[in-house]
Formats: sequence, C-alpha cells, structure tokens
Amino acid sequence: MSEIKRKKPELLIPANSLETLKIAVIYGADAVYAGGEAYGLRAKARNFSMEELREGISFAHQHGVKVYVTANILAHNWDLEGVRAYFQELKEIRPDALIISDPGIYDIACEICPEIERHISTQANNTNYGTYLFWHRMGAKRVVSARELSLQEIREIREKIPAEMEIESFIHGAMCISYSGRCLLSNYFTGRDANQGACTHPCRWKYAVVEEQRPGEFFPVYENDRGTYLFNSKDLCMIEHMDDLIEAGIDSLKVEGRMRAALYVATVARTYRKAIDDCMKSVEKYRANMDWYKEQIVCCTYRQFTTGFFYGKPDEHTQIYDDNTYAKGYTYLGYVESVDGQGRGRITQKNKFSVGDAIEIMRPDGSNRRAVVLELLDEEGGQRKSAPHSREILYVRLDEKLEKYDILRRGE
Repeated sequence: MSEIKRKKPELLIPANSLETLKIAVIYGADAVYAGGEAYGLRAKARNFSMEELREGISFAHQHGVKVYVTANILAHNWDLEGVRAYFQELKEIRPDALIISDPGIYDIACEICPEIERHISTQANNTNYGTYLFWHRMGAKRVVSARELSLQEIREIREKIPAEMEIESFIHGAMCISYSGRCLLSNYFTGRDANQGACTHPCRWKYAVVEEQRPGEFFPVYENDRGTYLFNSKDLCMIEHMDDLIEAGIDSLKVEGRMRAALYVATVARTYRKAIDDCMKSVEKYRANMDWYKEQIVCCTYRQFTTGFFYGKPDEHTQIYDDNTYAKGYTYLGYVESVDGQGRGRITQKNKFSVGDAIEIMRPDGSNRRAVVLELLDEEGGQRKSAPHSREILYVRLDEKLEKYDILRRGE
C-alpha cells in the first residue's frame, strides 16, 4: 500500500455560533476558527460575544480541539485603540491563535498577548516564500496562503521555509473574484467595505452590458433563463485531491464558511475528516472510498465545484466564473441537544417538519439513518402535529434511537 510521507494535516472548520462550533468539534474538526463581535472579516455573520467565545474555547479544549479567533480587518486609525482593548479581553480567555492581516494589529498582538500564536490571514496576500520568511522573522507561527497559488508553488514554499513555519490553505468553500478577498466593488457600490468585514457580495449580482453611446439601455448577455452572473464563482472543492494536498506539505486544510449553517459545517467536517484519515492510512483506501466522499459533500447547500488555482490557472475546462447558482441537497431541521428518558431529542427547530415526515439522522461516525417522525412536543409538553416556526424548542421522537449531536435533515 502506498503511504503519504508528509505529516497528518489539521482540519480547520469555520464557526459563527456556539451551535456551529460544537457541531464542528463533534463532527471531526482539529481546530475551529471564529470571529468575535469586531475586527473580523465577517461582520454580517452572527459571530461570538466574549462570553460565548469563552464557552466555545472551553468546550473545544475539553475535546482536544483548538480555537483561532479572527482579527483580520485592514484597520483604520480609529480601529487601533479598540483592537488593543479587545486583545486584552482575549488574553484572559486564551484562544490558541489570532488570525491577523494588518501589520498594525499584528504589532498590538505582539505587545498585548505575545503568548498567543499569530497566524497571518490570506487577506495579507501571501503568494511567495519571501513573504513567509518575513512573517517568520516577525514571530508568526503560520501563514495562510493566497487562494491564487498552485500546489507547485506551495511545494516550493514548503521547501524554502523553516520546518516549524506552518502553511494553511483553503481547500473548500466560496471563492472570491478578487485577489484573496481584496475586493473594492462592495465599497464602491454600497459604501460597505469588504476589507472591514461588510462585503455585500456584488460578485453574486446579476449584470447587463451598457453601450457607451446608449446610456440607460441595458443589454443582457444571455446564457440561460436565469440571466447572466459574470463574476459568480464556483465553490472550491478538493475532496478528490487529498493526497496531493497532503504531499504538498500543507499543515492546515481550511474550509471557508463562517456564514454557513450547522448542516454545512457538519457535512464538510465529517467528509473531510474521513478523507484525511483514510488517506493517511493509505492512498488506496482513500481512493476506494471516493464515491462516499462525493456523495456526502453535496448534502448541503453549494455551488458547482472547481479546483480553483491548485492545478494552475483555470482554463476553459476548469472555468471558475459561470452562471451557476446554489444547489440544495438537504434542509437542516436541527441537532439533538439532549435526549430525555423517553428517547425524545431536544432540538432548536430550524425549518418546518411534521409528524409522519420521513427524515434522516446524520451522525458524526459517518452513518446516516432514515427515520419517521412519531411525535412532536413543545417546551410545555403539548402535542404538536407540525413545527412551522423557526427556533422553537421542541422534543421529537423518531422510530430510530436518537443520540446527542445527531443532526436531523430532510431531503429535497
């Protein structure tokens, strides 16, 4: 059997709430990255209060999982004093690392909490080994590679930087039309700065062509009956290339998605967890299970997939920009927070379902179980025929045994 010669990489999963953090931990993450209420690049995500971060870090550490906190905005003058106070608070709850892109913020982290590892965000446009060596001299532990790098470029970086310097690379999730996130369209169109975490995603909007001498006349570029989305990127997915990623010397395999729900987090964490573990055992085992990985990775909302720039600049066969829209394999109903003495699972309901519905139980061990909803009770114990209201606390009994952290989903 052929074996991977590199060390086993970390699986790094996003979280935007305590719920998704716990799901990420239980479903296979080695580390989780999350944003506080300020200074991260996902201002529209729910993000964590300081108390939630404290609880999340404690939960992750109890399960042997690390937590990295994002502070990767490109700061203005008025941000700096707030960053200083924020880092003083983080110093007390001890995340495992801070993800930073701005040199001014980096210096503040060195001053306030030097004991916390510093990782350099992809937002810093890290495209060459000289950049890695610079940040190594500055005391950074890890650099997140730009999405525009090929595997060959990453291999060369690995060869030219110290062994203790870590490489982190995005291997799944949304791509950006701009250079590793450095987009100005949102700020130009709406006044909301992508580099301050407030991107309105204009790359997903529908566009038409205007001829210079005919102002006000908009000419659609027809591609299909939904119109044209000139900048709309496919999603990155490297589930079929785990052996290449590991052999390139990437230390941390990162999934994008701090705006995504728990079903997405569980799906990608569980699928990549098994792929990494199988690949480290043998490439043959990994390739033998390829159909399972591919079946599972499409069980949450996603666009069409691409391998991005890993195998060189995309050409007509691997085109990134397309008229693709989201596909949806399953609807997320909730996860089992606890199980009572009668075998009923407590959930915070996310989408409508009813007594008699056929649903599916998704488990951290990779198994999926078909089940029928036998009973629904509200928080006061009243019988319910259906659950139409989001975020209700419900107790559900199925014809299959429920376990804590089971995810309930319904096929489309």
